[in-house]
Amino acid sequence: MKRKVAILGATGAVGQRFIQLLQNHPWFEIEVLAASEKSAGKPYGKACNWILECEMPSEIADMPVVNIDLKSVEKAGNIDFVFSALPSDVAGPVEEEFAKTYPVFSKASAHRLEEDVPLLIPEVNPEHLELVEIQRKRKGWSGFISTDPNCSTIQLAITLKPLMQFGLKKVVVSTMQALSGAGFPGVPSLSIIDNVLPYIPGEEEKIEQETLKILGKLREGKVLPANIQVSASCNRVNVKDGHLECVFVELERKPSIEEVKRAFKNFKGEPQKLKLPSAPENPIIVKDEIDRPQPRFDRDEGKGMSIVVGRIREDNALTIKYLCLGHNTIRGAAGAGLLSAELAAKKGYV
Repeated sequence: MKRKVAILGATGAVGQRFIQLLQNHPWFEIEVLAASEKSAGKPYGKACNWILECEMPSEIADMPVVNIDLKSVEKAGNIDFVFSALPSDVAGPVEEEFAKTYPVFSKASAHRLEEDVPLLIPEVNPEHLELVEIQRKRKGWSGFISTDPNCSTIQLAITLKPLMQFGLKKVVVSTMQALSGAGFPGVPSLSIIDNVLPYIPGEEEKIEQETLKILGKLREGKVLPANIQVSASCNRVNVKDGHLECVFVELERKPSIEEVKRAFKNFKGEPQKLKLPSAPENPIIVKDEIDRPQPRFDRDEGKGMSIVVGRIREDNALTIKYLCLGHNTIRGAAGAGLLSAELAAKKGYV
């Protein structure tokens, strides 16, 4: 029997991706769609401005939208867990109310850096799910909150994990982030046409802080942040989907470029070993062409769940440098939450 899920923030861009990715999912099915008061009471097809290039599923279009409070969701259906695509300024108290009873997999930043909340990338730090038991005990909840990192952090951390075998010391990253990362309607057209926006509020801080927690070690019920330095500079560019990052890394060892390529190509995690439904066969795909990766050509690798790496070369100031590309609304958003829920289900937390 499939587990039944509620999507909070179902009418937004990330909520729509959840709906798309959950179609014909072997383990999960959508039971309740919840959104703000202005959408509640309407059929989803009338409440939602569908922005994805695929068609809205007909059965979803007819589903009623309910308010995002716990009573409304419970009245609308029997659910097993929750995906939260709520804005961060709304998410905090709403997710806590649901977590008293249900597992909550959140894309919002509200709880990411809390001591007992997993900040999860299933291939990178699956052991951090153990924080769930500490969280439940502390809060007296039967449910829990597990969070997904910022979209730019996810692709960076996935590529850094296999480099830790060489002794990771410093990371400098400059991002070129797609417009869809700003949500809908997002950036005004006259601000981005013929332009690059060299500031994204809060983005640099998220990358610098979240990466240390994700790559940190779980010790005695706490995550000890990774002992590395991370510096980020973030830019919004005129691309629809797909964040491209220029990454500069200092390592203790000086591996050859071939060794680095092998580390990327051979990297697998728990999702691949467990054959989770949404797990890409290769979390990292290496491109040898001198001008790849590019968002238009490479963002859909692994159905949008793989990170594409290219232009791996020595760096005169640090050790190596490379580019990495990730689909920000799939691997960087809804797909990340879905994979986390699959891992939690397989491990018995859901």
